[in-house]
Amino acid sequence: MSKQVVAKRHTPRSLALLDAPVVSLTAYTAPMAKLMDPHCDLLLVGDSLGMVVYGMDSTLAVTTEMMIAHGQAVVRGSQKACVAIDLPFGSYQKSPQQAFETAAEVMARTGAGCVKLEGGIEMAETIQFLTQRGIPVIGHIGLKPQAVHAHGGFRMLGRGTEAEQIMADAKAVADAGAFAVVIESTLEPVARAITEALPIITIGIGASPACGGQVLVGEDMLGLFTDFTPRFVKRFANLAAEVDRAVADYAAAVRSRQFPGPEQCVGLVKKD
Repeated sequence: MSKQVVAKRHTPRSLALLDAPVVSLTAYTAPMAKLMDPHCDLLLVGDSLGMVVYGMDSTLAVTTEMMIAHGQAVVRGSQKACVAIDLPFGSYQKSPQQAFETAAEVMARTGAGCVKLEGGIEMAETIQFLTQRGIPVIGHIGLKPQAVHAHGGFRMLGRGTEAEQIMADAKAVADAGAFAVVIESTLEPVARAITEALPIITIGIGASPACGGQVLVGEDMLGLFTDFTPRFVKRFANLAAEVDRAVADYAAAVRSRQFPGPEQCVGLVKKD
């Protein structure tokens, strides 16, 4: 009797050993995670779910409970990809101890492989505190959505002294023990230089093809989130149009009483 072979789930260590760039997308639900899992090395349960799933204006109102609920769904829906979960705004910035308590709860309740947090030099102590206690961490530098107001809105960073600051942040995150770092909305030469300088995985989003991996918001890449499209996004499908067409066809079928038809009914008596 043959046994079904279950793919081994990626870990932070196995991601670092990949020969090819790390393929990553955000996922928020079990069905989407199941579809993405065969093709992705890393699934990120991003706090971007506040905007993409809940229609919020920013990520700032996302709660730890929301991240845990969606993290549980993505872990259940996947088998192969390492699952990373964002620590939401206000859940880790107060102190390293607060960050540890939040991260420990998130990992224990979801089964995720690691957590991600935003910040550079100012979060190095916290990253070190977490990694020394067995919690794998992905850093996040460049444009940090939780600090979008401090950045003056969503914009490309890396000009002038910004480049030096982002490089310093990158080195601080790596030195603190993070196994990877997301570089967001950063000029290509700066992101390339960071990738060449760091001994850890760099994951670009609006950064550089030289990065050790790439991540996009899944709904952006699939053409499902149409409120706005960042410049760095490439749409690989236009599923919003497909959903619109399918719902329109369903509505027409219901209104014309063509649905449900005989094949969707049980015990239907046909009229002569």
